[in-house]
Amino acid sequence: MSKQLRSTVTSKNMGATIKRLVKYFTYYKGLFIFGILFTIVGSLGGIVFNTMLSPIIDMLTTNYSLAVFIRYLAIMVFVTLFAAAGQYLGSLFMGRLAQNIIHKIHEEMFVHMETLPMNFFDTHAQGELMSTFTNDVDILNQALEQSVAQILTSIITITGTFIMMLMISVYLTAMILGMLVFVFIAVRFIGKKSTRNFRRQQSQLSIMNGYIAEMMTGQKVIKVFNHEDETIEQFKEQNEALRQSSTDATTFSVMIMPIMGSLSFVAYSLAAMLGGFLVVGGMMSVGNIAAFLQFVRSFFNPITQVSNQLNTILAALAGAERIFALLDELSEVDHGEVKLVTHEDKKYWQLPNGELKALEGAITFEDVNFGYVEDKLVLKNINLYAKPGQKIAFVGSTGAGKTTITNLINRFYEINDGNILYDGIKLNEISKFDIRSTLSMVLQDVNLFEGTIKENIRYGRLDASDEDVIEAAKLANADYFIRTLPDGYDTVLTVNGDNLSQGERQLLSIARAAIANPTILILDEATSSVDTRTEKLIAKGMDKLMKGRTTFVIAHRLSTVRDANAIMVLEQGEIIERGDHDVLMDLKGRYYDLNVGTIILE
Repeated sequence: MSKQLRSTVTSKNMGATIKRLVKYFTYYKGLFIFGILFTIVGSLGGIVFNTMLSPIIDMLTTNYSLAVFIRYLAIMVFVTLFAAAGQYLGSLFMGRLAQNIIHKIHEEMFVHMETLPMNFFDTHAQGELMSTFTNDVDILNQALEQSVAQILTSIITITGTFIMMLMISVYLTAMILGMLVFVFIAVRFIGKKSTRNFRRQQSQLSIMNGYIAEMMTGQKVIKVFNHEDETIEQFKEQNEALRQSSTDATTFSVMIMPIMGSLSFVAYSLAAMLGGFLVVGGMMSVGNIAAFLQFVRSFFNPITQVSNQLNTILAALAGAERIFALLDELSEVDHGEVKLVTHEDKKYWQLPNGELKALEGAITFEDVNFGYVEDKLVLKNINLYAKPGQKIAFVGSTGAGKTTITNLINRFYEINDGNILYDGIKLNEISKFDIRSTLSMVLQDVNLFEGTIKENIRYGRLDASDEDVIEAAKLANADYFIRTLPDGYDTVLTVNGDNLSQGERQLLSIARAAIANPTILILDEATSSVDTRTEKLIAKGMDKLMKGRTTFVIAHRLSTVRDANAIMVLEQGEIIERGDHDVLMDLKGRYYDLNVGTIILE
């Protein structure tokens, strides 16, 4: 199971999460200010409406006047319309504010994800990241659209209502405040329980989404090994864990409504009874008690509504913690100052002192040690060189470190010890962007994107013309099969090009590498997943592509590397043999054994 983006944040950190969320409001001050102003208008309208009840009822019961009644009625209609307009505009501005905040968070998440190092993606499942991008953001969006406006309205309503209650009767207001003590005790207790359970629910949902994504990707493997039943059982375990955490979260959150409802009814009843005594004693009028009772409802209703939103708020905060955990992941570090520049149609390395050095494609490893984790080396004392235009091959058992070497050339990872030189310049002194601008890779697992064939080839160089695309396809021996498709180069590929064969996808990958016109080419078992006939077709395309370029080849089939200038045989992260095909065969060592085994298998 991959490392999870889940938070173990305490209640103190929940405050930090809220504070961090509030900062996003400052990016859209206009929407925020107008949203608050209109929300205040809408909330005050309700308070004014309730305040009008006292003089109206007193007038009706003591000194009735039709003209006064009509005037009061007109005022109440105006206040109602004014309040409704305020509530609508407040909700509108706050809704747009929420959408803008979510838009910014989405953008920050994706932009930041593109800056993360490769080891982040090595340790985080695709489904887990997708859950953060979708589920966590969606629940946060729901809270921002609904709960924020509701909380603002409630704060204004509670504050205004409390002031009016004090003006009507200090004694009745003191009794209501006494009831609030029980309310806050209940909310605090339930809130703590709900917070912990909603965090657990969000984390479990992420784990299950990751599992589903992994199983969807591996359906062929599942079916070929008849593991459907085992997969279903594992899903049931994940689903049951999610159900349990969701049930625990819901158990506490649903307590809020009945508790708040009961306490508000008790408060209303006590206010009515005590108010009745005050009216009889001449300390209050009938209109006063009627208005106060209406204020009691207005006082407890927003508290109840906010409490009812508690599950959404807590789930949103749990999601926000996971979003911020992603945003707080350390970006890929690049201290390289050497840049790639073009001068008189030729490319050069520009050193920090302004000196220009020709881009040639020479790579040298000097005593390089590397491990994906600090205490376990994958490569040990690697020494090798590739002169410009040479073809260097790596062979060896699975896990020997062949792919790791090419990943270091790309600076996907930084070495522990030693040096890697590119045209005599230390690799870590060259900008990663500029290094990768000179490289192309053709991998065993081809990644194509949803779009046309033309767009997928042009991915190697976005400013390439249609003619450049066709030339690259011809170089890769892909032009023929592309033109047999109904829409040719405009044929739309499904996700990862599943409507093409493995060989056709690989040819497009070669064309994409060719259009980038790289100085260094890396071929990572590019023909290991295709048949012999398709391999020969791909090999012709790769031979054209390799011409004049420094090429590193990771070979699954040894027949593809016999013409290499040098072959490196790796075992357990060390180079144990080196030389060309004839020299290594004469040694009758590991390379000889691999070749004999290949010949026997063939």
